[in-house]
Amino acid sequence: MQGLIIDSVTKQFNQQAILNGVFFNCKISEVVGLLGRNGSGKSTLLKIIFGTVNADFKHLKLDDKLISKGYLSRNISYLPQDNFIPINLSVLQAIEIFCNTHRNDLLNIQFVADNLQTKFKDFSGGERRLLEALIIIYSDAEYVLLDEPFSQLAPLLVDELKQHINKIKSFKGFIITDHYYQSILDTSDRIILLHNGCNYQIQNTDDLILHGYLPDFRE
Repeated sequence: MQGLIIDSVTKQFNQQAILNGVFFNCKISEVVGLLGRNGSGKSTLLKIIFGTVNADFKHLKLDDKLISKGYLSRNISYLPQDNFIPINLSVLQAIEIFCNTHRNDLLNIQFVADNLQTKFKDFSGGERRLLEALIIIYSDAEYVLLDEPFSQLAPLLVDELKQHINKIKSFKGFIITDHYYQSILDTSDRIILLHNGCNYQIQNTDDLILHGYLPDFRE
């Protein structure tokens, strides 16, 4: 099967299973939303896929080829929760590192074009988050992992980021997690819920209530 396949992921911390046989896949032109309560293992799972955290066991394939760490494939990019671009780099320098194929799309964004020579240390937290997210979204990798991309962003910027994901997704596969679950529901083609170490396919909000992610106000 072509695409990114994550299978049998198991991870324990202090003898407690955080992830227990988690499996799902992501294909080009697809946005997979990853939901779960705090501590459910969402960020850990993305780090395992990218390769910055080791799993106790995992089976990871990219386009039918077994890989050990996502970043070694050079075809998986990752937006962590924390800032990752060095503060003394300019926007243009960061773009030159990460973006080649879709560079013109990124340069056509007004905020980006207006700040090409500005260093990341000179942006507010929200501006820096937006720029880092945009650079990863338009990076050369075909598979993009976004860990809380909407955090620190005003509602209008959240909507803008959704539009960019939708614009570029015909060339890429996305796995996105965020606490703003409605934004994940709005953006995603499929929803996966992590709960009690396992993964569940979510069809609607009733499923989120069933598995305890959302409260049931009907009771």
